[in-house]
Amino acid sequence: MRVVILAGGVGSRFWPASTAARPKQLLPLAGDLPLVRETRDRLEGLVGPERIHLLAGRELGRRLLEALPDLDPGNLLAEPAARGTGPVLAWASHEIARQDPDTVLVSLHADHVIEPADVFREQLARVAELARAHRRLFTIGAPPDRPETGYGYVRVGDPLAGEDDAFDVERFVEKPDIETAERYLADGSYLWNTGIFVWPVSLFLDEVRAHTPEIAPHLGLLDAGDAEAFFGAVEPVSVDVGVLERSRRVAVAPARFAWDDLGSWEALARTREPDRRGNVAVGRAHLADSAGCVAWAEEGSIVAWGVRDLVIVHRRGVTLVMPRDRAADLKVLLADLPAEIADAPEDGEGSGGTHG
Repeated sequence: MRVVILAGGVGSRFWPASTAARPKQLLPLAGDLPLVRETRDRLEGLVGPERIHLLAGRELGRRLLEALPDLDPGNLLAEPAARGTGPVLAWASHEIARQDPDTVLVSLHADHVIEPADVFREQLARVAELARAHRRLFTIGAPPDRPETGYGYVRVGDPLAGEDDAFDVERFVEKPDIETAERYLADGSYLWNTGIFVWPVSLFLDEVRAHTPEIAPHLGLLDAGDAEAFFGAVEPVSVDVGVLERSRRVAVAPARFAWDDLGSWEALARTREPDRRGNVAVGRAHLADSAGCVAWAEEGSIVAWGVRDLVIVHRRGVTLVMPRDRAADLKVLLADLPAEIADAPEDGEGSGGTHG
């Protein structure tokens, strides 16, 4: 087994704490450690560090490795360009298949909250066995506990032959509206698509060749060792759309662990312990006569009085205040902000950063 950790991206829904130079993977959003460090530590005892690979751009990868002292620079697969999860996982699977064509690959994201870790490791080992035995591309699906509109869903089909913990995928469903999400929750046959994938690398590459014209014609460039040309030639596509929704060899295992996706500031209300009035405060934040607020102060102090259901973030001279129910739409705000506000530089950097 080998593991790849998808650790690229900016995490702009956590602005102003998360920026292109210091994205959310490097922030202690779920606990005391950066998210990417928690992701790596969760693998302890499942695979050795030599079998863990980071997928990110070169400069971000360098910063990530600083947070992961047991990983060597050789653990970084530095993608030449961002083209979505389809191309980068095809590239990673191809590179790993060169070294170990019989391996099973586990693909994780660096911004998930998962517990308990021992159950997570046990299930990954079990699903790797299932993927090998049944020659399937597996996703792990989390049983929904609320009508979530920000996640994709998987409709569970028939059990795999002889198994009671693995099922065919009947279909993938994109992010639904609230009425549809409520129907899925009541139905009981839908799971959240966690984006945790397990597959034999040889099978995955075969399915890319068969079903993914955005990528398949360009795999020869990887055979020739030209990753830059490959990333320049492929069309951007997610692995869900490009492979999993088209393949007939996809299965799902219901998660036996608790899972959450840290997608926006609102998620901190679920992943950190609230006070008796439902407030979550990180740093020097004093929330008086307030309820249901999320406050994040990296320097200085936040004081709020008599407010409800707000997100309040203060960092590097910028203060963000918004209703919690608009947290998922923060990118809309960023698109309209002046660059001198949106792109506040990190220490030691110029002012010409990017966001997105």
